Amino acid sequence: MPKLKTSKSILKRFKITNNNIVIRKQAGKSHLLEKKSTAHKQKLSKKIVITSKHNKNIISTIHCK
Repeated sequence: MPKLKTSKSILKRFKITNNNIVIRKQAGKSHLLEKKSTAHKQKLSKKIVITSKHNKNIISTIHCK
């Protein structure tokens, strides 16, 4: 059976730390920024930790064992 390929879209969107914590960027920072306050834009710049419910699926898709 051939090896499974890593999902490249998931690999680009998510980052895995050493402790198997998955991090992603906040959505909504790419356009329509004039009407958003500076505080709101700063909040959108921060990274978000993915809940443990979805960690297993994302990690398994990236590693493809």
